[in-house]
Amino acid sequence: MIPRRMFAIVLRYIYLLRGSPARVLPLFAWVAIDIVLWGFITKYLNSVAQSGFNFVPVLLGAVLLWDFFTRVMHGVTMAFFEDVWSRNFLNIFASPITIAEYLGGLVLSSIMTSMVGLIAMLVLASAIFGLSFFGVGLVFIPFLLILFAFGIAIGIVGSAIVLRLGPAAEWFIWPIPALVSPFAGVFYPLSTLPEWMQGVARIVPASYVFEGMRAVMVGTPGQYRPGVALAWGTVLSLVYLAGSAWLFTSTYRRAVRTGLIARYSSETVS
Repeated sequence: MIPRRMFAIVLRYIYLLRGSPARVLPLFAWVAIDIVLWGFITKYLNSVAQSGFNFVPVLLGAVLLWDFFTRVMHGVTMAFFEDVWSRNFLNIFASPITIAEYLGGLVLSSIMTSMVGLIAMLVLASAIFGLSFFGVGLVFIPFLLILFAFGIAIGIVGSAIVLRLGPAAEWFIWPIPALVSPFAGVFYPLSTLPEWMQGVARIVPASYVFEGMRAVMVGTPGQYRPGVALAWGTVLSLVYLAGSAWLFTSTYRRAVRTGLIARYSSETVS
């Protein structure tokens, strides 16, 4: 892989952002709204709860982590969709760039955009509601990396779906985080779910992140060992990451072999 080609994908996306404030605003606006909304909800719950339980780290922390996952996934898909919407996809792959370099460029674009959202969320959550992950320790970083890898994998899968079915299939991609969230246990322990949903949750890397982080932040690591959650989440996220790269590559090769890539249009999903 040639890094210069990957940075060319990032540079193109930077030019798009620089020339369009409408593209910049969503990078931090929606996550800021989520943090403010859920922050005041947690403050209200703290005021009416009789047990003295602090909802801020549990609920607001979960919102922050899940929004980060969503931003990572959308960072990949949005960079891909920009090429789709501008009908630039054929031009890119007429160049010497390889699939690995193109995916690398999408990942770097996602890192850039998701970090903007993460910083905005951390500043708001800390300044307004007193939420700080620094007290959790370094364990916060590997859990964040698991969510990042899982978000990248889901974003690549979503891009492969659109590549196979056409631009109109992008509406299948936006609801993916909402569909995954019940199995991730974002706001509740997995024991709350019925058995069949718990079975599905065991193959979702994000579920180990939220169970492990909940145990650390609530102060009950003995009930759910964060180290085990970290290990399982890491393995699963890497498997998903490798599988998503294989899926995108296979989908692209099929599109080239069948001539689908030359007929790429927004009129059909088949």
